[in-house]
Amino acid sequence: MLHFHQKTDSVCTIILAGNPNVGKSTVFNGLTGMHQHTGNWSGKTVALATGRCKIKNHTYAFTDLPGCYSLHACSTEEKIAGSCLMGNTAHAVLVICDAVCLERNLHLVLQILAVTDNVILCVNLMDQAAKKGIHISCDILEKELHIPVIGITARRKREIRRLKTFLNTCMYEKNTVRQSFSEQNPDLSTPEIQARLASSLYQKAVCRKKQHLPSFDQALDTLFTGKYTGIFCMLLLLLGIFWITLLGANSISQVLQDVLFRLEPLLYEKLSGILPLKLCQLLVFGCYRVTAWVVSVMLPPMAVFFPLFTLLEDFGYLPRIAFNMDCCFSKCRACGKQALTMLMGFGCNAVGVTGCRIIDSPRERLIAILTNSFVPCNGRFPTILAVLTIFFATALPSDSRILHALLLAVLLTCVILFGVAMTFLASRLLSATILKGVPSSFTLELPPYRKPQICSVLLHSIINRTLLVLTRAIFAAFPAGLLIWLTANIRIDQTTLLTLLSSFLDPFARLLGLDGTILLAFILGIPANEIVIPVMIMAYTAQSSLVDFQSLSSLHTLLTEQGWTFSTAVSMLIFSVLHWPCATTLLTIKKETHSLKWTALAFLLPTCMGFLLCFLVTCFFRILSLS
Repeated sequence: MLHFHQKTDSVCTIILAGNPNVGKSTVFNGLTGMHQHTGNWSGKTVALATGRCKIKNHTYAFTDLPGCYSLHACSTEEKIAGSCLMGNTAHAVLVICDAVCLERNLHLVLQILAVTDNVILCVNLMDQAAKKGIHISCDILEKELHIPVIGITARRKREIRRLKTFLNTCMYEKNTVRQSFSEQNPDLSTPEIQARLASSLYQKAVCRKKQHLPSFDQALDTLFTGKYTGIFCMLLLLLGIFWITLLGANSISQVLQDVLFRLEPLLYEKLSGILPLKLCQLLVFGCYRVTAWVVSVMLPPMAVFFPLFTLLEDFGYLPRIAFNMDCCFSKCRACGKQALTMLMGFGCNAVGVTGCRIIDSPRERLIAILTNSFVPCNGRFPTILAVLTIFFATALPSDSRILHALLLAVLLTCVILFGVAMTFLASRLLSATILKGVPSSFTLELPPYRKPQICSVLLHSIINRTLLVLTRAIFAAFPAGLLIWLTANIRIDQTTLLTLLSSFLDPFARLLGLDGTILLAFILGIPANEIVIPVMIMAYTAQSSLVDFQSLSSLHTLLTEQGWTFSTAVSMLIFSVLHWPCATTLLTIKKETHSLKWTALAFLLPTCMGFLLCFLVTCFFRILSLS
């Protein structure tokens, strides 16, 4: 018998379960007031999340399980969810279903009813179902399943309040005793019976109006996943994101840089009266200046890119990208979900590495982790854009800011596509050598298109992505500033350590089409890629601290005086894409893999490929010049 009344425990425990992408995390956030990220694609929740709330003086503890299609373990998510539900000690299981795909969702409901009687069914996304002409009778479902059933739209606050009241009524106020559904069906665990019951329940409880015209989702999918239009739309959206990022970030970056660097004299004045002169210079002109540079250069692009990326995610477009690119990754014997983690890497490679948790196969997850830094994050954009503007876009009109940003976005997209191609090559190389194996099959659910929640997107992208990544970069930039200042101010026989190191690296760097200063700048830029260009300028001009260039024309003059040619610019672009991951990414790789071996390989793989490709390109240009 199923009892939902007069709980005597001090805390009522409820487990949230359901298929992927049915709004479990949205319900969980609404009930608990937490901000677990909800993405419009499968696999966002890969671990348990817990939270509490009070409803009419009663305390509730909720546990949000990863989404799963079955209790029979096939993936990491299903193993976690299955083990929690099989050994369930909670007072109730709140099963969330998608009203649009109710028949498929009912299979999991029946499986859960086979292992526990204390089930409450919440049919979410009722508004989306109504738009598609789907009308669901919760009363019929309640009568047939013999469990409490409620239909809601979890994105609406009033609906969450209604759900809270409903839960409290079921758990404390409803003085009725419901007959267990599993008692009516002793063979409920049989898949064939579950399938027939799910179909029968759907036919009884759902009324669906015929649609004579293709739905909005179908029309968009024809465009976004078409054989010929899918890739074109993906490239167009990528170009648009980069264009808006460049257009919006430049002015913000300049304002932020002016503010932060105006504070520098005030900080120096305050510290000079307290600390010794050299220590004061080290902290202000070393640590603070590098940190200020990283913040002013890194924050604006992230503040524009991450919200745009999250809007696409919330809209439901990201799984379509994985669908379009699945064939490419399959040929590389990798997983199609790697397309999603690769996209995350455009904002920050550390975030992309963390996102690899959505890949079930350990082998394919390792491939995705090791190759994530092959796509340049926005920390490398300043270096790439400076080189593109000076050596590849000299004919661009300087009076049209919009057109200038658009053409630069086109060039940047070409560089990005080069990084994607190298990702495919490295993935295939790994899968054919140390990570041999057959690509695993995976279920890719294309979620319905939804109107993005602007406030939620801004909150998540700024707090959970932008500020998190920026905080990591600041912690890395502070000691980097100390190291850079020391190398520029410690002298051996009247020669700075920076110059000595550059001279030492120069013979090897020349083989790559670079010079010792460029290679040293990348080495010192391990904590934060944003400082590569400033370190180069500091070394070229023999300054004692980090300096900025006044204009691109002055930077062009400086670089050509140092022997830069078109060949140098090409090698610089290649090495900007293919070199070691930053310190933050390496630490994240170590955390995710728990292995120094894989972390070292993640460092060496792009670096060796970058060295080899730069060497080959340099040889080509030298042969070309001789002929």
